[in-house]
Amino acid sequence: MDKRRSRRKFTAEFKVKVVIESLKERDTLAVLAKRFELHPNQITSWRRDFLDRCPDLFKEVGTRSATAVVDPEPLYAQIGRLKVENDFLKKSLDRLEP
Repeated sequence: MDKRRSRRKFTAEFKVKVVIESLKERDTLAVLAKRFELHPNQITSWRRDFLDRCPDLFKEVGTRSATAVVDPEPLYAQIGRLKVENDFLKKSLDRLEP
């Protein structure tokens, strides 16, 4: 029988936790690797990926607001329809009241 050990999968939250601990530099990579049961190279790789992607995170925030412009015309049209419907219902209600 060939029992192979399956690859472990780590959540993004776990990776962030490990990277933040490594950025704090309170412990060595060896200590962190032992605590989180990882290889030091894995922590280094995650840390490098994190630091490489950080600038992109802040660039996206700036461009997101520029692309989030909403066309007001459909909203004005809906307001108009709702106002007409509201006026119609008010008139109908006034006719029913004695």
